[in-house]
Amino acid sequence: MKYLVWILGLFAAAVAFTTASHNPAYVLLVYPPYRIELSLTLFIVLLLLTFVFGYGLVRLTIAVLQLPAYVRKFRLERAHAKARELLDEELGAFFEGRYAAAEKAAARAMELGDTSALHPIIAARSAHELREYKKRDAYLAAAEGKTIGDSTMRLMTTSKFLLDQRDPRGALDALQELRDSGVKGHLGAMSLELKAHQQAGNWDEVLNVLDKLEKRASIDATLAAQLRQQAWLEKIRQQQDLAGLTACLKNIPADFKRRSKIAATAARTLIQLGGGSLAQQMLTDSLNAQWDSELVALYGDCQSSDEVAQIEQAEKWLTQNKQDAGLLLALGKLCLHQKLWGKAQSYLDASNSIAPSHAAYTTLGQLAERLGKSDEAFKYYQQAMGLTAGSRSQD
Repeated sequence: MKYLVWILGLFAAAVAFTTASHNPAYVLLVYPPYRIELSLTLFIVLLLLTFVFGYGLVRLTIAVLQLPAYVRKFRLERAHAKARELLDEELGAFFEGRYAAAEKAAARAMELGDTSALHPIIAARSAHELREYKKRDAYLAAAEGKTIGDSTMRLMTTSKFLLDQRDPRGALDALQELRDSGVKGHLGAMSLELKAHQQAGNWDEVLNVLDKLEKRASIDATLAAQLRQQAWLEKIRQQQDLAGLTACLKNIPADFKRRSKIAATAARTLIQLGGGSLAQQMLTDSLNAQWDSELVALYGDCQSSDEVAQIEQAEKWLTQNKQDAGLLLALGKLCLHQKLWGKAQSYLDASNSIAPSHAAYTTLGQLAERLGKSDEAFKYYQQAMGLTAGSRSQD
């Protein structure tokens, strides 16, 4: 079919040419005193040639005029292509840990005139890993004045650098600048903010940021629980008086308050500040929820208003935990406070028979002193010191 069309076209052209060559019409051009007479066919041919020549001349002129712009575009595209190659090279080197090569490739891309903020950011991160902080800061400065996205990248990178250098205040300032620029709810920024508040010891803010991350399901539940526990432990340790500690404990969720570490830390602090009754209640709640041999040993240090009830509670636990050295030690201390010398001696000896401890021998020494047995007390204290020395040598 294709060839048939061509054949028909050629026949039509031949017919048209033959008809035109026998056309008697002519064209007369007069410009006094000149007179030119042409056949119509020749005139049409000359007119077509003039049009073709003129069109070609116009196109050539336009091409000549556009040549500088074309050359500039060509050079720019070639530079961009080179910059893209360098970007691939620097990213590959950076993630492979070849930081010197990554920085070099990024610097070359910047020299070629590529305005992408990726190059100074990668160069800055590479210089940071190489501990070349002056070069790092210079690269970060080169990333300023870019778009919002580039500014976000720069501020996030700056925050990370400051956290690595243990400068949480500077990191928080950079993150505040990020929020002021209109970037809010940024998960990466919130994670960095969490680390910054941890370093700064802003435990209330740590809890607030954890709440935000948990609402967005952006943090592992186990990690969040560990961080929350750490925050509450630090808040407890920061309290300087009984009123402040009591207020702090009221804000701790019940499930966290019963955890062994929090209960132990809170109990020790309460005992130091004179809150023995509250410490005893916290330990009781925690031990009833989950038994802990180390935690129950603190129970004997809680001097509450009703130590007889304490002893009764401890003896109830003893029915289910007869071989618990910590519980026997606590009972020995409580009986000592109540001047139940025989029971105290029995419980403390039982504790040492299961797991000899410095605390049990020290308490036995105190008991012997109260009974006027100085030589026996001295022997107990020597045994306590021997256990301490033995534990240090093992460490």
